[in-house]
Amino acid sequence: MPPYAAVTTFWKDRLASGPRAVARPSVQHLVGNMALPFDLARTRAQADALAQNIRGDGRAVLLIPGLLASDARMEPMRAILNRAGFDAHHWGQGRNYGPKADSLEAIDRRVDEIRRSTGRPVTLVGWSLGGLYAREYAKLSAAKVGGVVTMGTPFSGDPRANHAWRLYQLVSGMPVDRPPFPCTREAKPPVPTVALWSRRDGVILPECAKGRSGERDSAIEVDCTHMGFAAAPEGIAAVGKALESMRG
Repeated sequence: MPPYAAVTTFWKDRLASGPRAVARPSVQHLVGNMALPFDLARTRAQADALAQNIRGDGRAVLLIPGLLASDARMEPMRAILNRAGFDAHHWGQGRNYGPKADSLEAIDRRVDEIRRSTGRPVTLVGWSLGGLYAREYAKLSAAKVGGVVTMGTPFSGDPRANHAWRLYQLVSGMPVDRPPFPCTREAKPPVPTVALWSRRDGVILPECAKGRSGERDSAIEVDCTHMGFAAAPEGIAAVGKALESMRG
């Protein structure tokens, strides 16, 4: 294969476009995501109060980061959930560079590892792209999953109705509408499913993260930006509320 052909093949799906989305979040709300450092500072200052206001019950929780995020990005949430009485775990797969053919198998191995010490189903909490992983995994392994909480996850509607799909394709090398494993985004997993969404998201169109009736069991509006779901006090408190709503 000529060198230029290899380069062309490498960039083919990364630069592929597609139909223009009917709507996307406003640029004003997108810029609002620059408040991330302030969200983190507020969470550090309110960590004790957040933990006290979340009623943990010892359930195992697996946190799955969004695109280009890692376990470090989910650490503030993990620490507070553990202080509140949950048994929260990182996904342990490093930075999320987009879906691979074996992504769900890797999550399955992590879930089995957690279940060996608890013997109970694991509740999945996925931020943005991580929520898509959680939903699709729960469809394949429902007996191992206690429920799914998504945070700003575009599981409904147009996969290009956001400001992240081009970055997704650039990083993952996959067309946004053709993931490397079977995926039915809008089909509800056969476990309790709560969708957290925000009018101020700025990255994902709110309607796509909220979903429609039948695509999730319930939806909770959160007053935060997309980056704030895993960093702002409002996002972490909403995750606690969603977990409490799944209490058996």
